[in-house]
Amino acid sequence: MIDAVFINGPFLPKFSRESRSPAVTKSGTLYYPGWLAYACGHAEQSGFKCVLIDSIADGLSFDTSVSLVLNHAPKAVIIGTSTPSIDADLQFAKSLKERRNNMIIILVGTHASSLAKEIINDFDFIDLVARREYDETVVQLLGHLSEGTEFSSVKGITFKGPSGIVVSNPDMPYIHDLDKLPFASAVYKKHLTITNYYYGHVRYPMVSIFTSRGCNARCNYCLYPQTMFGNFRSRSPQNIAAEFKWISENLPEVKEVLIDDDTFTMNKAHAIATSKELIKVKNKIKWTCEARGNLDFETLSLMKKAGCRLIVTGFESVDQGVLDKVNKGIKMEVVNQYVKDARRAGIKIHACFMAGNPGDDLNTLKKTLNWAIENNFDTMQFFPLQVYPGTKAFDWAIESGYIRNQDFRNWISPSGMHSNTLNNNDLGLTYQEALDFCDFARRKFYLRPSYILKKMIEGLFNPIELRKNVIGFMNLRKYLFKNVSKEIKLS
Repeated sequence: MIDAVFINGPFLPKFSRESRSPAVTKSGTLYYPGWLAYACGHAEQSGFKCVLIDSIADGLSFDTSVSLVLNHAPKAVIIGTSTPSIDADLQFAKSLKERRNNMIIILVGTHASSLAKEIINDFDFIDLVARREYDETVVQLLGHLSEGTEFSSVKGITFKGPSGIVVSNPDMPYIHDLDKLPFASAVYKKHLTITNYYYGHVRYPMVSIFTSRGCNARCNYCLYPQTMFGNFRSRSPQNIAAEFKWISENLPEVKEVLIDDDTFTMNKAHAIATSKELIKVKNKIKWTCEARGNLDFETLSLMKKAGCRLIVTGFESVDQGVLDKVNKGIKMEVVNQYVKDARRAGIKIHACFMAGNPGDDLNTLKKTLNWAIENNFDTMQFFPLQVYPGTKAFDWAIESGYIRNQDFRNWISPSGMHSNTLNNNDLGLTYQEALDFCDFARRKFYLRPSYILKKMIEGLFNPIELRKNVIGFMNLRKYLFKNVSKEIKLS
């Protein structure tokens, strides 16, 4: 008998629940269900028989997903959640419970963690919410289920007590010895199909791993540090290097590793030590990571030597007033030097920007896009501001009366694309202007003749880059010409 099924349940094709801004992306990116994978692997290491299912990546329908879970007859089902998909997540959970009442239904993830009390109070078919970092919480719950003992004392859970009152136990302490967790890559190989997953800025095929959890920055919109993982903790450099070696030996088809930490470089010592260890073991796999825009040339050069090909940086805006209002905690003079140093070190940048933050208007957005074009980043994206339950940005939007629609399904469009969640307001932009600018910025950046020529030349000398660029263009092409009548003068 299976102890637990961990499932990224059915919803829209190519919808990424575990993205920092869950949606269907125009680049065709599909995230690994990384946090479910770590928890599944941790439970397996603890002696439990588990299955990890990704209905979205495998293209499984609602009914097929339900049947697959029921056929495994697990004691517990752990269902990932996100804000835009929560209605579908609840419907899936309800269908399972109606067919197998003695199966324990556990919700996890950002949305369930943020609104655990409301979910348990309103939906009787949900037995438990395992809040925040849930790896150890789930293992302890499975232990009680296996022994047939009461689990109400387990930390980190929210449930309905005997009297019908919702109970939220104290949080489970964060895991500080992250080396005890399994290699995500090994869990993927056992349970998933590697070639199902694609990230627009990463060479394909790829795997996504985490070398740390949490982040010490305090950006008001950032989802995972506020709802799941708190402050920065990291794996040891030796453990990280060992996973790179495992990947090279067991997943030879993989062309790149994405270190998808909230901020790989949050602790510069961690980035330096990891890079030195990868150099020491003569790592040959290229890698990409998330980096804060304050690294120095020496650190960037060391990362490059260790195999770092590209860094993903959330610049958000180049207007200092906007950065200060979202509590970015960084100055533009530092950012400008970082961009120069990355170029000097030979590391590419995937630049991320937001439209619709407090203080934004068309002038700040145009200034930011001009800066992106001037720096000629390898790739870039503009997203509309998304505010999620559990974040300070969401609280601000509620208190200010700026939330456009409380129906969580409307956080994304019917097809799954990002949709601005704020009312027309006095912030300087309407939500439609923010959305339109994102389309305009994409077109203006990617359809420059100089950019196209640069990518063609890259492809001539590097077949792997050519493949990545062709896949990326094929995914983006139908969006590059969207709203072409809505031209905005850049001046």
